[in-house]
Amino acid sequence: MAANGAGPQPPVAPVLAALASMQGSVDRAQKMEAHSFLEKFQKSEQAWTTTHKILETAESPMEAKLFAASTLKGKIIYDLDQLPSQSLPALRDMLLSLLGTFRDGPRPVRTQLSVCLANLALQMTEWKDVLQMVGSTLGTDAWDCILEFLKILPEEVTEGRKNTLTEEALGARTKELLLDNAPQVLRLLIQYSQSSTSTASNPQLLECISSWLREVPVADVVNSTLLNAIINALSSETSFEPAVDCMCVIFRETRDVDECVGVIQTLYPRVIALQPKIAEAAHSDDLDTYKGITRLFAEAGEAWVILMARMPEQFRTLVEAILECAARDQDRDAVSLTFNFWYELKQYITIDKYIQARVQYADIYSKLVDVMVKHLEFPTPESGNETDLFEGDREQEEKFREFRHQMGDVLKDCCLVIGVTECLGKSFNLIQRWVTTYGSQATNTRIPHWQELEAPLFSMRSMGRMVSREECIILPQVIPLIVQIPDHERVRFQAVMVLARYTEWTSEHPELLQSQLQYITTAFNHDSKEVVRAAALAFKFLCSDCKKLLKDQVVQLHTFYESVIDKLPPASQEDVTEGAAAVLSVQPLDRVYRMFKLYCDPLLKRLIALANVAKDETSKLGLADHIQLVTLFIQWIQPYVPPNEPNPAVQYCKEILPVLSTITENFIDSPPVLERVCRCWRNMVLSYRTASAPILPALADKLAAGFAASKSGSFLWATESIVREFSEGAQFVDDSTTTAIYQFFHQQAVTFLRALNEVPPDDLPDVIEDFFRLVTDVTLYYPSNFIPSQLSVPILSAALSSLSIQKAEPLTAILHYLRDLLSYGFNGPPLSSFDQSDAPAANSPELQAAVRRLVETQGETIVQRMLTGMMFSFPRDCFTDASGVLLTLVELMPQQVAGWIKTTLGMLPQGSVKPQEVEKLMASISQCVQEGEPRKVRYLLQDFTNSYRRRNVAPREGLGRLEAAKFSFTG
Repeated sequence: MAANGAGPQPPVAPVLAALASMQGSVDRAQKMEAHSFLEKFQKSEQAWTTTHKILETAESPMEAKLFAASTLKGKIIYDLDQLPSQSLPALRDMLLSLLGTFRDGPRPVRTQLSVCLANLALQMTEWKDVLQMVGSTLGTDAWDCILEFLKILPEEVTEGRKNTLTEEALGARTKELLLDNAPQVLRLLIQYSQSSTSTASNPQLLECISSWLREVPVADVVNSTLLNAIINALSSETSFEPAVDCMCVIFRETRDVDECVGVIQTLYPRVIALQPKIAEAAHSDDLDTYKGITRLFAEAGEAWVILMARMPEQFRTLVEAILECAARDQDRDAVSLTFNFWYELKQYITIDKYIQARVQYADIYSKLVDVMVKHLEFPTPESGNETDLFEGDREQEEKFREFRHQMGDVLKDCCLVIGVTECLGKSFNLIQRWVTTYGSQATNTRIPHWQELEAPLFSMRSMGRMVSREECIILPQVIPLIVQIPDHERVRFQAVMVLARYTEWTSEHPELLQSQLQYITTAFNHDSKEVVRAAALAFKFLCSDCKKLLKDQVVQLHTFYESVIDKLPPASQEDVTEGAAAVLSVQPLDRVYRMFKLYCDPLLKRLIALANVAKDETSKLGLADHIQLVTLFIQWIQPYVPPNEPNPAVQYCKEILPVLSTITENFIDSPPVLERVCRCWRNMVLSYRTASAPILPALADKLAAGFAASKSGSFLWATESIVREFSEGAQFVDDSTTTAIYQFFHQQAVTFLRALNEVPPDDLPDVIEDFFRLVTDVTLYYPSNFIPSQLSVPILSAALSSLSIQKAEPLTAILHYLRDLLSYGFNGPPLSSFDQSDAPAANSPELQAAVRRLVETQGETIVQRMLTGMMFSFPRDCFTDASGVLLTLVELMPQQVAGWIKTTLGMLPQGSVKPQEVEKLMASISQCVQEGEPRKVRYLLQDFTNSYRRRNVAPREGLGRLEAAKFSFTG
């Protein structure tokens, strides 16, 4: 680092110009150019002096100073090795000088400089008197600056994985900076807090205490005058929030209650003494204060929850305080802060060991149910407009809907503590009270105080999962009430959703089935789209759970199905279809074909009619949605048929196949239609497995022709199901069938390779994903056919060329294929079995030799592609699989792979990595190879590529020799 006034002056003007372009109203190209310049500048060695010049020049714009401080922070964290070690004291002195300059602000710049100094202190291990030097240099008139540095130091040290220190060095430096300095910092903070009344409530003091509480024993803080300062600060408007934060950190530090008994005994009465502040905050309508007080009590409860279970009488007051926080929250903005506490307490007191606590807190949880149900009520608009309850605030409305479901989770907790019957009984009583009070005034157009009826209905819906099928006290009384609820939109919606939630219970109480079915089916005539959607969902669940009770009504249900299906939106059409299909799924075998045909023949006629008029995208989407309805029937109707007997469902699928084939041919350029057709074909195979053999030849022909014509990955997705179900050695599959299936795959693979030869991978991401998922299955189920074949070579080349894509899904598919392929180079196959007697045989020598031949010819390219992707282009989600490929290669051919790694690193852009870094990495790899520890190589490469990626970006001019080769296929 050059001293002030030494050497050539750093070029500040280009940086200021680029910053002005980024913030000014210039065109996109200029902004991109400025961004690129600044990005390169931040990684350059020149940035050290230029940032200093900007910061020390008083005339520099404030935005430039903030950018310079931020850049300097990045340089110290990631690029400190650009400076010789002897220049670090000068850098430290420069930072101390700049901190003195900016001690009075602006705070953003001062904060960044404090981060710089903290990170330098962490890495400059020879600097031993950090706190003393900072304090003496800045002086006693710069307390705000000193406090900010003290706050930041522990935060940066504990995030020390961003630097290059070893674990041992980091641990030693952490001890020097934090543990050894903790007593001194505590004395300093106590001294400052006692210096005046105003300093005791300084927010920065409180923030500093919070930061150091991880290092200073919590008992030392609680038993000092700092506790009074923190609690007194709760009464100051400016320091309230940091004081709450500080108290919450103290609570978290006492979670190990057995180690902190004395501390908790000191804290508990001080916390309980704050309870009057709940009512004060509620009456003052100060939302921030109320949320802060609620958070304080809730955090105390979460920290000491085990003590509440052990000593319920002693800690009951705190539980009551948290209930009070929940109850007084009229705006419903703070109550959610208590939800986790109720869950944690429930977890303990529902254990038999703490049954006494459960008894002690039962009345509190009973009151909590009342509080939650009251909070569930929709607001009453001041304008009186019932159609806009939130007066146009859509964000608030969505927030309230999400909030209701969270309160539903609290009600489930209450069910476990006080029992389902009592909780349901409270909802039932509220419904009865409303019926008694307002029922006579209700009409289909007006329901007085409907919020008081809708909320208990929602609570019943929320608690549905906790109710057993044997419940026989509340539900037999409440269900008959629900099916009489009038037609108000929100109330009818909630009533239908309650019935949908209790369909499993209804399956055990058939006497109430018909009234519910009638109530749900009549809801399809409601004017509200929301109610109709709820009715469709309820119909699906009712038919699915009560299908055996409804199987004799299948013809009547078909009449209903036909009457509503064309009136519904696509999602509801699927719901109703699933319900009908569920009833069909339990039909006797001799009725399967007839009922399948009864329901699906009209659907096929609709498909033909829609196909004849589908010209635009909207109508094509409508056609695709109707194809999905046929698929749902196929997914549900899976009758058991003895082996070697014809399956009646497959018999009907023969009639479906020509219709879908014609649609495919006519809509070969419509991805939604093709995807739905292929989904249907795929489910024919998955549903009927080897029984689908009679349709297999025709289906394979259509899949091959469709893929050749469209290059849509959906056809490969459907092909995958055939490969899986008719694999080598599968039951009821003969050798001629498996041979034909493999030839079918070969045909699809050649079509794909020809397509990739003509189009760059970036234009085929979905097709590449589907193809390599298919190839992965072929590798697993047909290894002896595929791996030694000539086809495996171009497919491996295609995989390596396609790794230039930057989408996670296709990359993951390719990497999985590579890992499975390489695993056949060892004795054990990449398959497992629960039954050891059915475990797959070891890989044959021929298979192992074939994989090794592939690695010998393509191994270096594989290493290049993996390392290049990890350093430049792979999404973060792909790193594990990419390093897994490298691990398998190292295990397979350790010496050769080490050489290929060194060659690849030698091809990196000049100046992006130091020679000594490469030498250090290769020495470590060689040591791991010699010691037979390939997994350590994986971790070394992960650390290296992560570090490289942080410090470098892919050059705009390309990667040169590391660019992926263009795929070429002449087959």
